[in-house]
Amino acid sequence: MTITIDPRAGFCWGVVRTVQIAEEILEQSPPGSVYVLGHIIHNPREIERLAARGLKTLSSRDEIASLPQGSKVLIRAHGEPPETYRLARQHHIEIIDATCPVVTKLQERVRKFYDLGYQIVIFGKRNHAEVIGVRGVCNDECIVVEHVEDALEQVDVRKKTVLFSQTTMDRPTFLRLRDALKSRIDELIVEEMGTIATEFHAKDTICGQVSGREEDLRRFARQNDVVIFVAGKESSNGKVLFAVAQSENPRTYFIEEVSEIQPSWFDGVEKVGITGATSTPQWYMEEVRRAISRLVVNVSAEQ
Repeated sequence: MTITIDPRAGFCWGVVRTVQIAEEILEQSPPGSVYVLGHIIHNPREIERLAARGLKTLSSRDEIASLPQGSKVLIRAHGEPPETYRLARQHHIEIIDATCPVVTKLQERVRKFYDLGYQIVIFGKRNHAEVIGVRGVCNDECIVVEHVEDALEQVDVRKKTVLFSQTTMDRPTFLRLRDALKSRIDELIVEEMGTIATEFHAKDTICGQVSGREEDLRRFARQNDVVIFVAGKESSNGKVLFAVAQSENPRTYFIEEVSEIQPSWFDGVEKVGITGATSTPQWYMEEVRRAISRLVVNVSAEQ
């Protein structure tokens, strides 16, 4: 049996940047003084590794108010709403901003269109950390949708409107949303004899490293008899990419921990591929590879 790790898998550059910033701050700061607001990434093993180096996790922004003087709070790649920064300044807590630049750009563009009076529509998951940050820059005056049906029900296309996307959503659904809203505007123009004076923009703000991986991932899934997809269960892009791999290879299995691997998955298998989300560390995929190798050797020995 051959076991191959997907060369395109592993941390995206935004996550690499965030983890590097965390490691540098931990090295430079007194023990116990560095916090991160929310899990630094959606991967429990990487969270454990950084916790062992002294990174503490806050579950909500309200905890900032009770931190001791001299504390530092790291803003993870997902970003935060303006209220988080105001709270930190109010309590004299230093903010270390590790927001992914792609997310920062999204926030800036949303704020710009909001200030110009546009109806803001976000394709994303309302309670995802990134979307919470985006909602904050427009005072939560936006419509968040996950499906075409939601958009058609909730968006008033008579208003000038701009559609954005959470950076880790899938592009095909974004394009269907765009086309459905455009079609609805065209229908209204016909129905009301050209009296609709609307303006609509669709801004594709999906991260290129997420969408750009899809075709490579499809090829990788087809090249293997079994695919092991490694990611945190809360990873948004992990769910998207897993669905892509599984659509090409039904024998694709999602795991968060090595202990979830089942020996029966490898019966009669010659090629196994290991891949993961943009928040899955390379070192953990290597650990998965070693675990599968040991498992196959043990099963062969028993037979």
